[in-house]
Amino acid sequence: MKSLMVAGLAGNAEAYHQLLEAVAQRLRVYFTRRAGADCADLEDLVQETLIAIHRKRASYDRTLPFTAWLHAIARYKLIDHLRQHGVRKHVPLETAGEIAAADDFEACLAAADVEKLLQALPEQRRLSIRLTRIEGYSSAEVAAMTGRSPSAVKISVHRGIKRLMARVKGSHDDD
Repeated sequence: MKSLMVAGLAGNAEAYHQLLEAVAQRLRVYFTRRAGADCADLEDLVQETLIAIHRKRASYDRTLPFTAWLHAIARYKLIDHLRQHGVRKHVPLETAGEIAAADDFEACLAAADVEKLLQALPEQRRLSIRLTRIEGYSSAEVAAMTGRSPSAVKISVHRGIKRLMARVKGSHDDD
């Protein structure tokens, strides 16, 4: 999704349209998990968030992951929605600060760790993992974007993840 956002910011209307469609699908899942499948305002939340993304698009920092920026906006829209409708969840005061701090801080740390790990991979593997596992494209979509076969994309993702797991475990074996 990041590549679509960057292309949209550069003036590519088709990429921006594709981004908004992909984001809408992701937001439906995000809000369903948090507000419940029976939430009557699900589509309103999606539309309000899409409008906020459009209005705030200039604030997106291209050096950071797109999904973190997207989820921050979605989270604030959900909080606003819950406040407007009087939905309250009771959390013990001792843990409230920990929950709020952990949500943002841990996500930022995780994103930075993933980016650092990905930099150690060859470009094709890094791109394949980023597009399929982080931005949510299918292997066929990535194949069409990169001019490679879907099998080559799947193999690249598999080998890249295998290499990342080896790095995380302390082994630096290459394939």
